[in-house]
Amino acid sequence: MGVQVQMRFAGLFLLVALTVTSGWARASTDACPGNPNALGTSRVLAISPDEFKGIGSMQYKQTFDDGPLPPYSNIILDTLASQCVKATYFLIGRMTHEYPSIVRRIYNAGHSIGTHTENHPLALQRLPMQRVASEVESGIVSVDVALGDPKALSPFFRIPGLARNNAIDNYLASKSLVTWSADVVADDWFRHISAKAIVQKAMRRLEAKGRGILLLHDIHPATATALPILLQELKARGFRVVQVVATGDRPKSLPERIASPAAEKAAWPTVVRTKRF
Repeated sequence: MGVQVQMRFAGLFLLVALTVTSGWARASTDACPGNPNALGTSRVLAISPDEFKGIGSMQYKQTFDDGPLPPYSNIILDTLASQCVKATYFLIGRMTHEYPSIVRRIYNAGHSIGTHTENHPLALQRLPMQRVASEVESGIVSVDVALGDPKALSPFFRIPGLARNNAIDNYLASKSLVTWSADVVADDWFRHISAKAIVQKAMRRLEAKGRGILLLHDIHPATATALPILLQELKARGFRVVQVVATGDRPKSLPERIASPAAEKAAWPTVVRTKRF
């Protein structure tokens, strides 16, 4: 399919997110050194918890995750950098204990970082609110520690498995967190899904929506393989990437950390090999 005449915007969050929005953002003037044909990040949208409580039309009216995990998180970071694309990451607290060097690499690459609980309970809506609060607050503390500066963390949160209810939404709002859902998924968490299928599902669903937040996961090899082709397809079909950032002052960069020996150990979640196409 040729380039679409209509300008459309996609927002990337790697859990990670592509965020699609229209018109509220300032244009980015940053070039992409060494890659004049890069997709790039077209706009930056700054949002505040005072204005946005929940975003993503799958669950809320307003509209790469589960990591970090080497080597796939690093491969995805390399791909995003090569195309000068900025994403929103939602990190699991216990994973940041294992790989704090990757957490700082994500931040220093210019991506937004939110949280995704401490242990990723899949049935969060069935837990007592005391346990929900513990998961949310422990996850925030863990990511803060990995970053080394609490000002670096955005007040963004994603519920594992999108398992929300009104009590959870109200609790998160009381903590001044912007709760992210999604507009489009690519089913990249399915076992044995191919990179080709991820690209096809993502593009077909984005074409149908016209814009939106695309949910991807940076822990899976198929996603890492699919991402370069997906970014090329987004550019070819006239999509533009919008980066979502939180209002307020944040450090320009963080000191790098020496990689933890834990990086050599197996860690949750388990991943499987995949064929490219």
